[in-house]
Amino acid sequence: MQFDTDMKSEYKTLFNDARKILLDKFKLKETKKERITTYSDDQGGICHMRTMNYGIDIGFLKGARMQDEYDLLTGSGKVMRVLPIRALNAVELEYYIEQAIMINASK
Repeated sequence: MQFDTDMKSEYKTLFNDARKILLDKFKLKETKKERITTYSDDQGGICHMRTMNYGIDIGFLKGARMQDEYDLLTGSGKVMRVLPIRALNAVELEYYIEQAIMINASK
């Protein structure tokens, strides 16, 4: 399971710090899947997260609709955008999570 791999990663502290924001501050529901850990609210999926060889990636499921004030999102698909994180900046992360939750609520 990917969550177990994330907990053994050299970036497990970074993963857990971001996870704490998702779970404690935003009260998102965590689902541990075979290949990824996902986070959702009552309106549906918000993002997923996993460790990478440089840190963590947070994939926003409707990220193409998000503003990117910090110019950190990657990807060019029709729907999704990824936030690669090497060091946690809570202000930046919360900026993106808040948007993702608002977009999800405005289906």
